[in-house]
Amino acid sequence: MTEYIRLQKFLADSGICSRRAAEKLIEDGRVTVAGKTAVLGDKVAENTSSVKVDGKQIFARKKDCLYFMLYKPRGYVTTSKDELGRKCVADIVRHERTRLYPVGRLDRDSEGLLIMTNDGDLANRLMHPSKHIPKTYRVIVKGKVNAQTLSNLSTGIYLEELDYTTSPADVQVHEIKDDRTVLLITVYEGKNRQIRRMCDAVGLEILRLKRERIGKLSIGTLNSGHYRKLTEKEVNYLKSL
Repeated sequence: MTEYIRLQKFLADSGICSRRAAEKLIEDGRVTVAGKTAVLGDKVAENTSSVKVDGKQIFARKKDCLYFMLYKPRGYVTTSKDELGRKCVADIVRHERTRLYPVGRLDRDSEGLLIMTNDGDLANRLMHPSKHIPKTYRVIVKGKVNAQTLSNLSTGIYLEELDYTTSPADVQVHEIKDDRTVLLITVYEGKNRQIRRMCDAVGLEILRLKRERIGKLSIGTLNSGHYRKLTEKEVNYLKSL
């Protein structure tokens, strides 16, 4: 029995680009199936030979799925490549035998745990807004944080620029030293630059922001700019989510 998959998945599985980039190729009219310009929603057989991008035939390929934990350094953008020539997380894993893509994002000035994989299905499931996977951040802010501010962060903050009120978060004071406070903030949603927006809304100046955990996965002793393969147990845990 012939299995049919979405065209963007076929393109991503072929290794030419990510699924998001494949959708853009389709939207731009650069993809044809059996000589006809493709549209989003088209499906093709897994082993089809009728797909072309910019006139070049694309062949299906079977691939081994790889899963890595990476410590994203500050100053890197969470993309496969950057039109402005900035350093990308893909540069760190460029020696791997297949192209890897980040699951979710960390902004350029933030650091910490990032999952990299070529398993597009798992990446899409993990990033889906319905999953509510907890993510814990170590946030160093200037000055001392009063009880009311902690309460506001915990119960939800209205973000005017997004016209959105954040869901309740777990906020703990980890350490107070000199003129700075270390907070551990766990959120269950993934709005763009959410931790920074939350802190800005309550007048906290972030000095450093590091993601330490995604669900039960911890960055542990991994050094900045380094990465490692996930264990089979860790991969199975992500799939269970």
